[in-house]
Formats: sequence, C-alpha cells, structure tokens
Amino acid sequence: MTVKTFSEALSKEIEAQTYGENPVELYEPIRYIMALGGKRMRPLMTLMATSLFTDDWATALKPALAVEVFHNFTLMHDDIMDNAPLRRGKATVHEKWNPNIAILSGDVMLVQAYELLMNIEDTKFKKAMKRFNRTAAEVCEGQQLDMNFESHEKVTEEQYLEMIKLKTSVLLGFALELGGIVAGASDKSCSLLYDMGLNIGLGFQLKDDLLDVYGDPEKFGKQVGGDIISNKKTFMLIEALERATGDTKIALDKWIAAKDFDNAEKVKAVTLIYDQLGIRQLAENRITSYFDKGVDCLNLLKVEEERKSELKSLVAMLIDREV
Repeated sequence: MTVKTFSEALSKEIEAQTYGENPVELYEPIRYIMALGGKRMRPLMTLMATSLFTDDWATALKPALAVEVFHNFTLMHDDIMDNAPLRRGKATVHEKWNPNIAILSGDVMLVQAYELLMNIEDTKFKKAMKRFNRTAAEVCEGQQLDMNFESHEKVTEEQYLEMIKLKTSVLLGFALELGGIVAGASDKSCSLLYDMGLNIGLGFQLKDDLLDVYGDPEKFGKQVGGDIISNKKTFMLIEALERATGDTKIALDKWIAAKDFDNAEKVKAVTLIYDQLGIRQLAENRITSYFDKGVDCLNLLKVEEERKSELKSLVAMLIDREV
C-alpha cells in the first residue's frame, strides 16, 4: 500500500461523511473547514499504523476520520482565540460566519469525533476512548499554556517543549497509537507507536518554527518572519535570548521591545542575529534528533520491514518538507 492509496481512501471517507442538515448555520461551517484540506497527516498515520499489523486497514477509516474531525475542531476554536483571519488560505469560520457560530459548530465537531470513534470494535473501544479523552484534555492544556506564554516575560526551552508536546505532539502520538489499537496490536507496540508520534510531533513543530524564519515565502504559504514580528516565544527566539551576549543581546532586546518598526527591517535584523548565534543549525540538529527518535521507535516494532516502508517514507517527507 502507498501513501496515495491511504490518502485517496481517506478523502473519499471525508467527502462521504454527513454531519447534519439543520440548522444550516450549525453544520455548514463543519463541511467548510473539513473541505479546506490540509496535510491530513494525523488520519493518514492512523491508517498506516493499522496497516502495519493487518491488511484490513479500512476498518480504521472512521476512527481515523475522528482524529481529523477533532483536529479541525481544535483549529476552529484556536482561530477564534488567536483572532486569525485565514486558515489554509481561506477565511476562518469565525470570519466567514461569526465567533458564536464557530464555537457552536466546533462543539458539534467534538461530538462527531466521539460518534466516529464508536465504530471501533467493542473489545477495543474502551481503551481507545480512554486514550482519546486523555489526549483531548492534553491538547487543551497545551493551548492554555501557549496563551499563558503570551504574557510571560521569560519562557524556558523546557517549558516551550512541554507546551508543543501537549498542543501538537500528543495528538500525533494518539493517531498512531489508535491505528495499533484498531488493529489489535500489543500494548508494547501501541506504546512504541505513541512514542513515535510524540517525537515526530516535536520535530514537526520545531520545523514549523524554522520555516517561519528561513522558509521560502512562495512555498511556505504564509508570511515568513511572522513569529519574529510578533515576538512569539518559539524555540528559535528562546535559544537566541539564552545565547545572546554583549552588543548582540542589546540589539535583540531592542527589537523585542520596539513598538514602532518596519516589519521587513525587523525580520532581517533578527534573522541576522539568529545567523550569528548559530540558531538555525541548532534547530536543525534538534529537529533531526526528534525525527530520528521517532524512526527508532518504528524500527523497534516487531513487524515485517516491508510493512514499515510507507510510514518511513511519510516521515521522510515531513523531515524534508518546505511548507
């Protein structure tokens, strides 16, 4: 099976899914955000994890869709909190409709995620639900920490990594673990899949931080340097603040404190500071380390190597991505 096979099956499942009809304002935003696409790597990983242990991977289609519906529910609510105007190049739900509709439609999406998870066999359902509930709470914890950090003067690397683990990585971990649960894999195998997702998620988010500074604007799909402009406490900025001394520290502090500035000038100046401090190489090394740990977990699974090949290819694509 190829990534394309899983992706096509998932797209058909998403297109065929019905969420409800009336009131139109409640359900239309769900169809809208689900049709925006995106990478859909979480449900893809669920299907691919199931296929490691069984040829009957299609049994994981609805559970995989539950992961994607839940993910998009969190995006819908996050966009309200961030007052974000765009999602995947299109108007966010709260912009296209209004915040109240976005809140309520998001609530229904969470209910829909539970409905989709009910397609798991009874013998595996309780384990899957227990893990999903824990993961859902952790994602909310991560979002709260992210909001808290906006008003914190100092955020440590350890605090930042914990936040992105909760906000991003645990859902990737659950997506892979869910595939193992649906396939009836052992607890040890499910645990390895979860750890694989945690590490890939950390690498994925740090790659986002890197691309925000060094990505190609034509490929990245959004403004490069946005994190610098907003003084977002990313891995890059945290490391720069830790390592800067003398004139470099004075310059960095000046740009962080500046209220009135030219965006392009600030991005260029702070990027130069990152270059001087070797922040790019530091981030790239850490990204590689996390992805390597993820692949190590996959290698430890007692499954035929042939079955692992497509999942390894997907991880390689995530490592090399430019968007």
